[in-house]
Amino acid sequence: MHKDELLELHAKMVEIMEHFRAMDGVDASAFDPYDELDVTPDDVHKSKSEHKHAVFVLGNGLATVMADDEFSDAGRIGKRMQELAEDAESKL
Repeated sequence: MHKDELLELHAKMVEIMEHFRAMDGVDASAFDPYDELDVTPDDVHKSKSEHKHAVFVLGNGLATVMADDEFSDAGRIGKRMQELAEDAESKL
C-alpha cells in the first residue's frame, strides 16, 4: 500500500472512531492508546511505518468497541490488530 492510500485509510478510520465516540454507551477509553500515539492522518510528515502502526492501534480500538466478547468476530479481529500493531511498533 502506498503512503497516500494509507493516509486515506487512516482518515476513514478516524471518521469511524469519531462516530463511535459520539454514541452513548461506547467506552471511548478504547481509543486512548491511539490518542497517545499523537499520529493523525494530517501528519503527512510522519513516516509510513508510524501511520501503519497507528492504523493497527486504531483498528484494535474499533474492533474492541464493536466486540461482544473476545471470541466474537470483532473480538478476534481486535486481537489480530493488536498483534499487527505490536509487530509494526517493533519496526519503528
